[in-house]
Amino acid sequence: MNKFIIFLFLLPLAIISFGASANAGLPMIMLTVPVYSISLLPIIAIEAIYLRKSLDLTKALSVKMAFVSNLVSTIIGVPLTWVTLVLIQVLTGGGAAYGVDTFVGKMLAVTWQAPWLIPYESDLHWMILFAGLFLLIPFYFVSWWSEFLVSKKILADTALSSNNIKIKVRNANLITYSLLAFWPIGWYVVGYVLK
Repeated sequence: MNKFIIFLFLLPLAIISFGASANAGLPMIMLTVPVYSISLLPIIAIEAIYLRKSLDLTKALSVKMAFVSNLVSTIIGVPLTWVTLVLIQVLTGGGAAYGVDTFVGKMLAVTWQAPWLIPYESDLHWMILFAGLFLLIPFYFVSWWSEFLVSKKILADTALSSNNIKIKVRNANLITYSLLAFWPIGWYVVGYVLK
């Protein structure tokens, strides 16, 4: 079982290494897509259980709602958000290396430059952790809203209020995004142990 867990943490890193170039930096979407793909079924299960109980839905309806809405947010919402963040990064000057020698430089490297990390190779171990955690914030909001819109459409024939659906979808995403934070933390720990 322990080997399987380590495999799950290392799989996304192995996938990105095939197209790696020394000076290209690290597009965090290359870590995000495998993580979200591996996590998709557990996320659907967790959200379906929560939504079933909190909205008093049938099992079939809660699974359908969680499945469709998470598919939309994972396949469309998160990648489009990442592209938007990369464009903002590049258009505002975040595509250049400014150094990570100061606290401000380190903060900018994992926030402003989080979508496409600048290749500070000796610092990538901690940069991936903090950039991954930072990117969960915009991805969460896009997931919440895209899943809310899909869920509202699926539940249009029910007596549930739009506001109640929005709150419950928000809460479901808070639960699963809190769990998604374990991926960047796990990479950091595994990288530290294997050092």
